Amino acid sequence: MDFEASSLGKRGFPIEVGWVAENGSEEGYLIRPAPDWDEWDAQAEQIHGISRDRLLREGTPHDAVAGRMLDVLSGHDLFASAPSWDGQWLSKLLRAARLPRHALRLRDTEEAHRAVASAVLERTSMTAKARAERIDLLVQAAREAKSRQGIPAHRAVDDARQELQLWLSVRRQAEAAGAAA
Repeated sequence: MDFEASSLGKRGFPIEVGWVAENGSEEGYLIRPAPDWDEWDAQAEQIHGISRDRLLREGTPHDAVAGRMLDVLSGHDLFASAPSWDGQWLSKLLRAARLPRHALRLRDTEEAHRAVASAVLERTSMTAKARAERIDLLVQAAREAKSRQGIPAHRAVDDARQELQLWLSVRRQAEAAGAAA
C-alpha cells in the first residue's frame, strides 16, 4: 500500500492511496479532501503532480475511499515501505471518515520480505542458522535493489506495484536458494 500526501507538515493529509495484492489485483483513488483538510505544499505537488483542483474535480470523497479500503482490505496483512508516514495518512483518512483509526494496520515491507523468505526456506533442509543467514542476505539484497530503483514514481499504485515486484523477487530468490540447498 502507498499514499501520497498534500504535504509532510503537521496538517498534511492523504491525497491518493493505492494498493496491489499478491495476485496482482490493484486499486487506487485520488482522495477528495475532507472539509477541514487545508494544508497544501506546492513542493509536494511538484513531486506527485496532483493539484488540489484536480482532487476537488476528480477525487473520490474521503469517506467513500475509507469505506472501500475497509471493505477490501480488512483481514489482510498490509505493508508499506514507509509505514510511519503511510500509517499517519491512513489514520487521518479513517478518522475523517469517522471510522476506527486502527481498523487497518500497516507493517513494514521488510517484514513481508522476511516472512516470505522464511516460509520458503523452512521447507528446506537448511539449518536454522544457515536459514537465518540466507534470510538476512535476501532482505539486504532487496534493500539494495530498492535503492537501485531510484526515485519512486510518487504515484500510489505505481509505488505499491514496485513494492510487490520487490516482494516477488525476494520470494523467487528464496525459492532458488532453497532448491540449491
